[in-house]
Parts: sequence; C-alpha cells; structure tokens
Amino acid sequence: MLFRTKHITLYLQCDSVELQFILNDLPGNDFNELFRAVEKFKKSDTTDQLGRAPPFYYISGLPESYYKRLFPHQSVHLFHSSYCLHWRSQVPGGRDAYLNKDNIYITYTTTLAEVKQFQEQFHKDFSLFLKLRHEELVYGGKMVLIFLGREDEDACNGDLNKLFGLVARSLQSLVLKGLVEKQKLESFNLPVYGPSVAEVKEVVMQSKLFSMDQIKLFEANWDPFDDSEGDDVHDIACSSLNIARGLRSVLKSLIASHFEEAIAKHLEVEKTKYALIATSLKKI
Repeated sequence: MLFRTKHITLYLQCDSVELQFILNDLPGNDFNELFRAVEKFKKSDTTDQLGRAPPFYYISGLPESYYKRLFPHQSVHLFHSSYCLHWRSQVPGGRDAYLNKDNIYITYTTTLAEVKQFQEQFHKDFSLFLKLRHEELVYGGKMVLIFLGREDEDACNGDLNKLFGLVARSLQSLVLKGLVEKQKLESFNLPVYGPSVAEVKEVVMQSKLFSMDQIKLFEANWDPFDDSEGDDVHDIACSSLNIARGLRSVLKSLIASHFEEAIAKHLEVEKTKYALIATSLKKI
C-alpha cells in the first residue's frame, strides 16, 4: 500500500524450506487491516509458471518502533525496510522547539544551524538503526532498505522540500484566516529528513558494521497511478486528488494532533516526484 511503513524480517531454516515473515510498524498501525490483506494473499493463486507452490511460510506482526531492539541476538537473516527510514525518532530540537518558524521542513529560509539539527538527527537515528539491526542479524545477514531521499547535495533543494513547502503554505493560509494559531505553526516541524546518497554512505562507513553491496537513487511519482513519461500532468484534477489523498494518509495524524484543524489542499501543474534511495547492506 502507498506510504505503508513496514519492516519485513525473514527467518530461514536449513532442515526444511520454511519462512517466517514478521511485519513491523508502530503500535498505532491498523494491524487488523494488515492481516485481512494477508488472508486475501493466502487465498490467492500463488503458484509460479511451472505450477510450483511457494514454500511454507508464516506471517505475524510486531508493534514496536524500529529505533528499539526488535528481535533476539543474531536471529534474523534478512531485513527489508520500505518507505520507513526517512522518518526520524523525534523532531529535531524536540517537539516543542521553536525551530524553523513558519516552515515545517527545510527550505531556503532555514538557517544553517537549523539544517544541521535535521542532519544530526538523521545521523543519530540511522546510526542507531544500523547498530540495532547488526545485533539482530546473523553473520552475513543482509538488509535491503528503501526510503525517501534527495538527488541534490544541498539539503534545501529536494522533492520533499517542495512538497512539504506546499503543506506549509496551506498552514500559513490557515493562520492568516485565524483558523490556526501562529504559535502552533512556529512550533511544528515534521520528524522527517530525506538524505542524499553521500550522507547515507557516510553513516554506513562510519558505523563499520555493514558493507554496502549496492546503492541507487531513482525517482517515482507522488501520484501512484501515473506511470506516464515526462513531467507533464495529463489530468491535473485526478492527479492532484491522488497526491492529496496520499499526503493525507501520511500527515493527517501528525497535523491533527498538533493543530486540531483541517489542512487546505494545494495543487501543482508540474508533476510532483520524489527521490528514492535503495541500498543493500551486508553484516560484517
């Protein structure tokens, strides 16, 4: 599902081909919906082209933050993290810090000191994630990580900056209308950071815990139903609605808990994209 944040853990048994998948998310996730989807998958025809059935597998859920230990020491063979690791363990500077003023993410008006706080939070969180997973992986175990990043080395110039800039403008318009307190906006920042490939490599190398088999940056459309080439939007209304729904599913709980108000929707004529970083790491 779009914007679902799941970690999938794979256990292998040498004496027989049996797999165990552990789906991890925060306790607030709707695990009932997740397991209903799993049941539909189990009932579907999953044989390959040769008619062979998949190996026996077992699926369970683990409600916990991935910035904590999740599994016993050296018990996991493979971690797969999808659309997760751009989320920070906390807002840089703390929840009530008056950081970044009218912005909710890094922009060109963000000071260098404030940008550094976002970067330091990423470095701290990603280093902790690597350390925790290293303890849980068997020797030679692997991780495949996919998360939002950016193409440019300039932390102020990325797809997340543009999109969250639009959300900030929506909140600013609510302030001007008197629907949201200015103080509320000034104390709100997203616990997010989209790193560059160089930043990811730096943290991995400094950890000395993993070798990097591969890392790649690629682009995907914010509209999950738009597979067309180029940057032109063919159906602005439909595409904008798809993007707004996706953003709402991601940001609704954060904004509602802070502002207790609805957010206006903004549309862009130019197709909105986001940069994804995919990397494969091996425990050393």
